Amino acid sequence: MKGVVFSDSCQERELLLYLPPSYEKGGAYPVVYVHDRGDVFDPRKSEALKRLEQLFEQGELPELILVGIEPKNRIDEYTPWLAKALTDRYGFDHFGGRGADYLAFLRDVCKPYVDRKYRTKPEAEHTALAGKSLGGLISVFSMYNSPGVFGRICCISGSFWYEGFVEYMQREPLPSTDVKVYMDVGSLEGQGKETIQQLMLARTAEAAQCLSQSGLDDNRLYYHIVEDGKHEHSYFCERFPDALRWLYQDR
Repeated sequence: MKGVVFSDSCQERELLLYLPPSYEKGGAYPVVYVHDRGDVFDPRKSEALKRLEQLFEQGELPELILVGIEPKNRIDEYTPWLAKALTDRYGFDHFGGRGADYLAFLRDVCKPYVDRKYRTKPEAEHTALAGKSLGGLISVFSMYNSPGVFGRICCISGSFWYEGFVEYMQREPLPSTDVKVYMDVGSLEGQGKETIQQLMLARTAEAAQCLSQSGLDDNRLYYHIVEDGKHEHSYFCERFPDALRWLYQDR
């Protein structure tokens, strides 16, 4: 690895920072904010940074700053409104629905902190929000809740089964079409589930259709079903670098 990975903090949240190879030479860089403390690029858990640096060297992706944000309670922070838990298996009764508060922290506290401390390109067109599963869901919600902040959205296996979310997308107009969105889902996701999660593929397709009908053409929306893909961390990490490559292609 030629770049540098280290920890920072913002209001008692740990941030996992990656600065690209040429950062010490000067200049400003796009920033990708990644939920779940950046576990899809954390070198202790993923090989994604090696692939990203290959894409940098090949000129297929501009060098980027990555910021992984530690969640305090992802079940609450990555959900847009209160909803009953699908099962009592995991020890909680409800999804907390604190997504708007979490996005306000990213928008009003975390991003300004990063922009002050590091050499960033702060404009929305250079700023991405990325996540998988519930992290993908809250990334898409940011387009409705905080338009004009994150101009590129990476949604890997987003939890579009969440109660009322597709209906929300069908009902609410997209505030701005000046955004670029990557969405994918594995072909095996939802298999064997006894809850609404079994509709993973169908709900993701409906969400993509909503964005398309809202005015995002093929240059601004990429929707892909990953053959034999499962809802597992290794699959998310594998897809993350190429998701960013598509998002940061010239519009």
